[in-house]
Amino acid sequence: MNKKRIRVLRLWYLCGIVVLTVLGLLSRKIGAVPDFCGDALWAMMVYCCWRIVLTGKPLFISAAAALITSYLDEFSQMLTPDWLVKIRSTFLGHMLLGQGFLWSDLLAYTVGIVVIYSLTALIKLRITAKYYAIS
Repeated sequence: MNKKRIRVLRLWYLCGIVVLTVLGLLSRKIGAVPDFCGDALWAMMVYCCWRIVLTGKPLFISAAAALITSYLDEFSQMLTPDWLVKIRSTFLGHMLLGQGFLWSDLLAYTVGIVVIYSLTALIKLRITAKYYAIS
């Protein structure tokens, strides 16, 4: 993969991070949207972060990294040292680290990552098919 293509992909994933973050924040403000959606969007954003780092690697590696990151974040919510509780009491700390372990969040993360992985795999497949159709 050439450097220009990597830069373009990273820019797309950065845009994805921004869009998913805004949607995630909006999902917390709209009472009709279940918390499950915000958690799924958060995991999708984590996947995009990993895609920026692992742009040249297979998609499933980013999906696995995002799932592990999301699960570790959720399990870390069982830890309650004072300094960590203080960080989580801030807006940014709460958005990044969450607060209060829930098994259902693990399911939301898994669903979000499966959805974003499927979308990126489909897009990649379509782009590849289009490229080879032209060649």
